[in-house]
Amino acid sequence: MLDEPALEFLPPIPIAKRHLFSAVVGNALEFYDFITYTFFAAQIGQSFFPSHTPLGSLLLSLATFGVGFATRPIGSIVIGAYADRAGRAPAMVLSFVLMGIGILVLALTPSYAVIGIAAPIFVVLARLVQGFALGGQVGPSTAYLLEAAAPRSRGFYTTLQYASQGLASMTGGIVGFVISTNLDAASLQQWGWRVAMILGAFILPFGLLIGKSMPDTLEPAPSRKTLATAPATSKSKDYIGVFVNCVAMLASATICTYVINYMTTYAGVFLHMHANITFAAPIVSGACILLFSLLSGTMSDRFGRKPVMIWPRVLLLVVIYPGFVLLEHNRDGFTLLAVTAVISILSTWSAAASLVNIAESMPKEMRSGSLGTVYAVAIAVFGGTTQYVVTWLIGATGNVLAPAWYLTAATFVGLVAMIVAAETAPVKLEKPLAQLSATQAIF
Repeated sequence: MLDEPALEFLPPIPIAKRHLFSAVVGNALEFYDFITYTFFAAQIGQSFFPSHTPLGSLLLSLATFGVGFATRPIGSIVIGAYADRAGRAPAMVLSFVLMGIGILVLALTPSYAVIGIAAPIFVVLARLVQGFALGGQVGPSTAYLLEAAAPRSRGFYTTLQYASQGLASMTGGIVGFVISTNLDAASLQQWGWRVAMILGAFILPFGLLIGKSMPDTLEPAPSRKTLATAPATSKSKDYIGVFVNCVAMLASATICTYVINYMTTYAGVFLHMHANITFAAPIVSGACILLFSLLSGTMSDRFGRKPVMIWPRVLLLVVIYPGFVLLEHNRDGFTLLAVTAVISILSTWSAAASLVNIAESMPKEMRSGSLGTVYAVAIAVFGGTTQYVVTWLIGATGNVLAPAWYLTAATFVGLVAMIVAAETAPVKLEKPLAQLSATQAIF
């Protein structure tokens, strides 16, 4: 098991609730802009990547979705370092603005039939900008929420970041459901998906607006004082081991997230279900992520991070394959939404607590950059490839249960990493620390 990290007893930076709300909404808008692409992957593929077969267009579209992950580690390093130097708030605003530019380019680029090869080039460039922006957003926003919280409420505050991703997925699903219900297939293909993208462009004025008033949680370096630390500070910490373990936990959560986001395309293309039913899947998953991430954070504040990380992940490992078998057999809306809900609940319950654990494992002076880098490495390697890999597996094997195989393997790896991880919850560490302080006082 990895060594226990130092526990910071720094007082939280006083941040008004409206500013915390702005950080959460901005994060939700940014994730909406990035993941809505997956809900319309089939339509985008036909618009920009003509192919002899629908599967070929879809694979090209998903490959372009994956391109956005290539720049996420770069964004995490560049913007994360900027956040550790200049502050969390200006880094978040920079990320919002870049994401707004990327979504506008994607939404307004004419199709391949109109401008030819320039169309996919513009789309790829837009995805690269979006990836850079989102890679740079996760570290500052997570650090901002954690540093604004008292130690005993860090779990709840930090999981607001994860909850905002659920809000983004739910909103994208609602938009897709409304558009697909009111448009025929031709209109959805020609311009309906662009409406969903343009809605996400509100992040641009939003980012510029909040940038004028949002206070920061990063104090100037000379004023930072650690009031007390856990005894583990005297040991040489195995940062490489922590980094690898954090990547494994996030990779597992990431693969599950993007398999869930893929359910719309999966159910429509491979299970031949109607579009408006398939767009209900991200609504359900988004609602589950929103609610159970907050429950996870609250429970982890009370019982510790590790129990909340591990036991839902064990249950998830058990239900994945039977769930996909049931969905493949029934192919109806109720089963799709039920399977999506169960996987989303168990994955979120575990992953949200693990995000808090990872954030607490990072020293404050390098938290934004380190957390962003860990997150972006996991996302770039596994998030950007998940949907392409499972689509390729289905095509190569002819078996629509391929996503279940991949997800089960990822869940097992994540479970092992969570078992190995050190406990970081103040509720678990404050008592030993108090005992040590009493002993030091005696001697």
